[in-house]
Amino acid sequence: MCGRFTLTRDANAIARAFQATVPASFQNSARFNIAPTQNIVTVMQNGERHLDMLRWGLVPSWAKDLSIGSRMINARAETLAEKPSFKRLLGHKRCLIVADGFYEWKKEAKTKTPMYITLKDQDIFAFAGLWDAWKNPDGEIIRTCTIITTDANEFMNPIHNRMPAILTAEERDIWLDPTIHEAGPLLSLLKPYASDEMAAHPVSRQVNNPAYDSPELIATVQ
Repeated sequence: MCGRFTLTRDANAIARAFQATVPASFQNSARFNIAPTQNIVTVMQNGERHLDMLRWGLVPSWAKDLSIGSRMINARAETLAEKPSFKRLLGHKRCLIVADGFYEWKKEAKTKTPMYITLKDQDIFAFAGLWDAWKNPDGEIIRTCTIITTDANEFMNPIHNRMPAILTAEERDIWLDPTIHEAGPLLSLLKPYASDEMAAHPVSRQVNNPAYDSPELIATVQ
């Protein structure tokens, strides 16, 4: 699964990386411990490609209340085309979720060691995501999203048996293409990322506390 990640770059750097525009009202700050139910940076394409903020934790349009979102932070690639919550979104409501690292907990004896995973070149990357819009009882529209996960690659497997579906630049273009609605070509993108392009190191257990958000979290600990 993917339950915490980071995004420390500013909006202009993100926009350049994804060839996206930055809306005048868009604001973001460096984040070192992004947690479910928080607003996160995404790339959307409806007309033009642009940065946007969505709430992490999918709330389907038919949901009775917002609380379901905390249980739908991830979606398994293998069942996207089967589960009603995701099937209709796969064809029409896809997004990129922007990150520059993510955390996973490695089981070691009776403890779990938090690991910080990045690309070797420290570049910005994107998880494949789905989004939906939900109207609360007051009539407010809340847009939410989920991160798609897939099997772990050889590098990730000793840490965890799942990993977020990270897309290459070419795959991102396909994922955001509004003319593609068939499940086949989209599901084929959701595969384990190249092992030889990834790096990881152990970090402080303070990452377990979502209230703690500091550069110290990504520092290597022994």
